[in-house]
Amino acid sequence: MLGEIFLDSALKRLNYYKSLGDQTIAVLTGEQLHWQPEGAPNSIYLIIRHMSGNMRSRWTDFLHSDGEKPWRNRDTEFEEDDASVAAIRQLWEDGWTCMLDAIAALTPADLEKTVYIRSEPHIVLDAINRQLAHIPYHVGQIVYIGKMIKKDDWQSLSIPKGKSQDFNNDMFGKKQ
Repeated sequence: MLGEIFLDSALKRLNYYKSLGDQTIAVLTGEQLHWQPEGAPNSIYLIIRHMSGNMRSRWTDFLHSDGEKPWRNRDTEFEEDDASVAAIRQLWEDGWTCMLDAIAALTPADLEKTVYIRSEPHIVLDAINRQLAHIPYHVGQIVYIGKMIKKDDWQSLSIPKGKSQDFNNDMFGKKQ
């Protein structure tokens, strides 16, 4: 029972972070997806490319092969090119679909099995927790860069500044 709760919770949390990324990507142009802040940080595109490579590598053949696949070239994930908006969105969806489908296919009994990531053993539960740390980290980068780009045109994806009490009142009102 606890295993089912954990798997459901992991999927719920991951889907929430996907929705934050979805909403950010939806309001940006191709030029904005390729924009890089000064100091050579990654563009949103490069972050998406890296996330997709990571998710597809880790979650393809998840229970049976090392999570760092021989076909993945992590270093090239950080090389800028002229990918179209459609190609960027496809990378985003492909990575998420691979990961979410693999997690959805797991059973509670799978949580104690051992998988390998770069030859390092992890129980499945820890491999999921590893993604629950890695993915939101990068989604936060995407949202932050999107907010930098949109400036005053940014629509908050959570509770807007100065609106915490209104949000709390609405939430408490729903419980009654």
